[in-house]
Amino acid sequence: MNEEMVQQLMTTAERLANAAESLDRVLGRLDAQQEALNTKVDRIAAAVQEPSYEMSARGEGARHLQERVAELEKSNADLKAQAARMARKTLPPLVSAILAKSCDEAGGEKLDKGVLDKTLQSLSVEQRIAVKSELARAGIIE
Repeated sequence: MNEEMVQQLMTTAERLANAAESLDRVLGRLDAQQEALNTKVDRIAAAVQEPSYEMSARGEGARHLQERVAELEKSNADLKAQAARMARKTLPPLVSAILAKSCDEAGGEKLDKGVLDKTLQSLSVEQRIAVKSELARAGIIE
């Protein structure tokens, strides 16, 4: 029985050694996970503690962008004003043809509304509107 007990003790000792090795591996993994978590916490804490530097850098960038937007808007408004000044001063060919058909008088006079409406009857509503707007823009009709 002494040998049996020795055998049992040896088996139990081997099991305990295997369990100790398993526990050692688990503890190693736990340590690695804890280290990773500590690193993440440190990064988060650093990000929370230094927002004023980032905010001031963002504020400067935002101010610069706002100035640039204002500058571009002013330039855009200037270009629109310039385009309005340089608008087309001549009449489109369709309007010129209609004027030639309806007016036998000198070109500087105003058109009679009745004559103009009679002349434009053959056109669609959209075309009549376009012709009348061009004539109004040119100052030929009111």
